[in-house]
Amino acid sequence: MEKFYITTAIDYVNASPHIGHALEKVQADVIARYQRLKGLKVFFLTGTDEHGTKILRASKEEGISTQEFCDLRSSEFKELARQLNISNDYFIRTTDKRHEKASQKLWLSCKKDIYKSKYRGYYCVGCEAYLTEKDLVDGCCPVHGTKPEIIEEENYFFRLSAYRDKLLAFYEENQDFVFPKERFNEVYSFVESGLEDISISRSKSKLAWGIEVPDDPDQVMYVWFDALTNYISAIGYSDDEKTFNEYWPADMHVIGKDISRFHCILWPAMLMSAGLPLPKKVFIHGFLTVEGEKMSKSKGNVVNPFEVISEFGSDALRYYLIAEVPTTEDGDFSRSRFIERYNSDLANDYGNSFYRMLKLALKNQIKILRKPEQLSEEDIRFIKEVDSKFSDYLKAMEALRLKDACQIALDSVRSVNKYIDLSAPWSVAKTDVYAFERILYIIFDALRRASIILNPVIPNASSKMFASMGVDPTSIKLEDAGSYGTVSQYVLNESEPLFPRIEKE
Repeated sequence: MEKFYITTAIDYVNASPHIGHALEKVQADVIARYQRLKGLKVFFLTGTDEHGTKILRASKEEGISTQEFCDLRSSEFKELARQLNISNDYFIRTTDKRHEKASQKLWLSCKKDIYKSKYRGYYCVGCEAYLTEKDLVDGCCPVHGTKPEIIEEENYFFRLSAYRDKLLAFYEENQDFVFPKERFNEVYSFVESGLEDISISRSKSKLAWGIEVPDDPDQVMYVWFDALTNYISAIGYSDDEKTFNEYWPADMHVIGKDISRFHCILWPAMLMSAGLPLPKKVFIHGFLTVEGEKMSKSKGNVVNPFEVISEFGSDALRYYLIAEVPTTEDGDFSRSRFIERYNSDLANDYGNSFYRMLKLALKNQIKILRKPEQLSEEDIRFIKEVDSKFSDYLKAMEALRLKDACQIALDSVRSVNKYIDLSAPWSVAKTDVYAFERILYIIFDALRRASIILNPVIPNASSKMFASMGVDPTSIKLEDAGSYGTVSQYVLNESEPLFPRIEKE
């Protein structure tokens, strides 16, 4: 079976999850679920990043041990994944002994490119990143807007400068390595302008919270050297050669635009140094604003994803993040827009089309719908229209246009609603029971097909629909959405409304 290994960035546990964390998890989950529907053997990784200066300081502010702090915050991110119905196969923590062992192994594998020297320069604690003069904007970190700290100490460096030409050659041969193309161009341009060696350790006297450098207990690894290693530690780099060889290289890293240089420059260089294959693709998404403004604690506009899920359900939040937010650009979370999309797309178009047809069938004592032997010309036109939607959906998903794919899937549902209005089954039921059953079968078959391609986005609701139609939700395959009539009969069961309408505020 062909494999597909996909990862999210691991979340930094200095603070609780916000809706931006949910965006990345859902995007990666939609891709993972889509690949499973295709029949691939998927390994999906997410987790938490738990070392570095920010973590140490945050734990002191809380008045608890750093490990207790990490345990608490990591559990919140793990719970978010559960409540969002994220289908990850493994949850990595960088405080795991397994990860520590793998990080030290990778360090030793890169040893020919590691040397000790004195460092003096800028360090942004918020980014956990070393900055150069040209990185600063008005003397501040371009991401956090704060003045970086000046660090002066002896530590280890990675000879990143030696990998400029090798990276450029790799980019030339792998034009799809970074997605979207504009991010690829940014990375290429940055590397082309020249690379500097990067400090990859901190003195233990300055930062005790980290993984020890092999053979030097006075130094701990720079948090990014440690963090990036999670992608191989989780699949057995240090302790499970069979699993590691089965899944590495990763097929896709899903990350935010603020950490693209680490993943597209430093990480490939580290892997080259260690003699390991490079990932196939880095998928880069944008940021979320709230009501048009940047999220910040000072503004009090940080959206808690747990509250949204509690009020509207995980499917509703998942749908909004895919259908409303541009896949690789910045997007906005607006409560009013959220309710508008929920009512229009989920409650009216998707949920109501199924619920009213189910009620109509059961009201007329019809519980079994068999595939009709003959179709009208209008039936055939409608089926062909659904076929074309599936073809368009595949093109969008393979191109990683998640928002477009979601729109196409919903357009398929809207086509069903048009067919319902045109065929008027409630009227046909009074005069021709056979025609009524034929129309109902075609409607439910089209809803099944639409629900298969919507399943990666709204897995709970689509599975409930399948169950109410007598279809085993665990048996669906992507190819089933591409053909009319692959189910010989539907056995209808009572169902609650999938998305009860929300009264506008």
